Amino acid sequence: MPASKTDSRPFLGRLLFGRAICLIAVGVLVLLAGCATVPVPQAPEIAARATALTPRETTNLRVFDSAWSLVNRKFYDPKFRGVDWPAAALTYGPRALAAADDKQLYGTINAMLAELKESHNRASLPEKPPEPRARVGLALGFTEDCWVVTGVQPSSPAEAAGVKKGWLFVARNGQPLGEEPNFSLKEGETVIDEYMDSQDQRHMLTMTARLLPPAKPPEPREARQLAGGVWYLRFGKFDVESRRWLSSQLKAHRAAPAVIVDLRANTGGKLISLAITVGEFFPKSVNFGLSIDRDGGRHERKSWPWGSARYAGRVAVLVDEGTASSAEIFAHALQFHHRAVLVGRPTAGAVIGSLFYRLPDGGKLQVGVWNYYGLDGKRLEGVGVKPDVAVPVKLADLRAGADPDLAAALVALQNPTAETKNR
Repeated sequence: MPASKTDSRPFLGRLLFGRAICLIAVGVLVLLAGCATVPVPQAPEIAARATALTPRETTNLRVFDSAWSLVNRKFYDPKFRGVDWPAAALTYGPRALAAADDKQLYGTINAMLAELKESHNRASLPEKPPEPRARVGLALGFTEDCWVVTGVQPSSPAEAAGVKKGWLFVARNGQPLGEEPNFSLKEGETVIDEYMDSQDQRHMLTMTARLLPPAKPPEPREARQLAGGVWYLRFGKFDVESRRWLSSQLKAHRAAPAVIVDLRANTGGKLISLAITVGEFFPKSVNFGLSIDRDGGRHERKSWPWGSARYAGRVAVLVDEGTASSAEIFAHALQFHHRAVLVGRPTAGAVIGSLFYRLPDGGKLQVGVWNYYGLDGKRLEGVGVKPDVAVPVKLADLRAGADPDLAAALVALQNPTAETKNR
């Protein structure tokens, strides 16, 4: 689904600024005057102000203008879901103009995009090499009013201190942790953390934060055989490499009685990869939804049958709140066609077709360009897909390093119902 385009039209010619004079400049000048009752400047005054912009303001205005204009022309709903889009320019434009840096600028643009209350509308800063950050090297999750260590970065102060996955993070510098603690640290800052291990033994550990590179994400693909000849297959996104890998795995294990496809934390990806991946589990092409574009064009989406593994065994799909976009559509399609049992928790509900566009400063803008309706005629956006077998997240499982989703999937595959048997 993603693509990349550049908006190179002349700045003052873009639609943001009205037919001849920029509306945003009017709003900016009124704000700069310090009082909303000040008379709106006439065209000559606006032109004079425009020539006095600083380089920072010029960049801000160009980037904001491009982002607003792209959404104005490309967003799938020409009525903007009831949002007054020109008014949004007047509200957020002055803030964008006054932004002191890229972070503030893009924060303002994303605040404007949030007014649409849809996923897949987001501005991203120009790509830069990830910078090291002062940390002790912990990954944390919040469950049952407790912070749980879900990962420890290799070669980090936390690893050196002996922190283990599954421990409870109780307090820092004598202060109990609440729901929204501040974990930010400065390089060289020393902290005293209190933990509780799986045997409820307390550990007081002193660590000094240092600059660490961003933690590497888990391996994007994993295949392993489980009890009973069941194959477990996990991949992180619907891209070319992953769908080719999945196809090869399914072809190599056609004789396996069942497979478990783990889509937890799978963020989705390209439409063509989705179509091909859905096709791996059916003997012929099947529908997986309907898209409607800005002009009202309706497009029935179908799987790609050519070269399919045509895997015929039983299927379970693991899902959670991190399962998004194309991954949700995949889960919905297999569930609707009674081809798989879904296990875990409801998916993210972020299902809009989108494209990426290049902004003038090198940043990117993702815009939802078509709406998606599932095979039941309902939108998945904001709703998600509900699993057939719901598995709650429990603190005891996290502390023990257990995977109840996987265990529940194995049980479901051993006892398929009429609804989930392969057809």
